[in-house]
Amino acid sequence: MNIIISVENVSMKAEVFDTPTGRAILSALPFESSANVWGDEVYFDIPIKMDPEPDAKETVAVGDLGYWPVGSAFCIFFGPTPVSQGDTPRAYSPVNVFGRIIGDAKLFKQAGAGSLVRVAKA
Repeated sequence: MNIIISVENVSMKAEVFDTPTGRAILSALPFESSANVWGDEVYFDIPIKMDPEPDAKETVAVGDLGYWPVGSAFCIFFGPTPVSQGDTPRAYSPVNVFGRIIGDAKLFKQAGAGSLVRVAKA
């Protein structure tokens, strides 16, 4: 299923995978939160509590959507973070990758800390 993520002047479609985390996020939609920025990652609190899935990982791809169990946060990766080695996005600790941006995820670079983020079904 697809969702729409909107922050600042950016509104992008994303695919949500059929995983436990993906299904939990879809069932909680729609939601709004305040953006945090950490390098080339936007993350925000969401009303879901999930454990790390068996395939949770720190190294992800540009455009991946991850759920960070430690902070109950939805993460959008669009470039390197402060713990990256090179240009590959890297989460602070393992995330459940549950989806992928359709299009140029680097557009989220426009998002500022404190921006309102809206996530809804497409």
